[in-house]
Amino acid sequence: MTAARRRLPDEVRSAAVRAVLCLACTLVGLMLAVLASYAGSGLLTPALMAMALGVFGTMWCLLEIMISRQVAAQRMRGSDPASPMGGSRPPAHRTGRGASAGPAGRQPRLPTT
Repeated sequence: MTAARRRLPDEVRSAAVRAVLCLACTLVGLMLAVLASYAGSGLLTPALMAMALGVFGTMWCLLEIMISRQVAAQRMRGSDPASPMGGSRPPAHRTGRGASAGPAGRQPRLPTT
């Protein structure tokens, strides 16, 4: 693969960073739960709850990565005219060369607002 193909869009990269940070916090909670279990400490219950929240957060972040990759890929391909996000303007149709055509058979450009 080339370097340009492996480059992630900004929203995907930020979602991946959040997923890695959430996974790191989950692993810290796991280690805290293991150590609290070995020590017979009262910290076991809060550590297990923090680990459960970390697992939920990690899954949420992975889902966010998948969604943002799909959105970025759709943005790169361009929108489908039949889709609801395609825009409100209909596609421009080509006309044949005629008397109203400008130089080289092109229509004159209209100013946009």
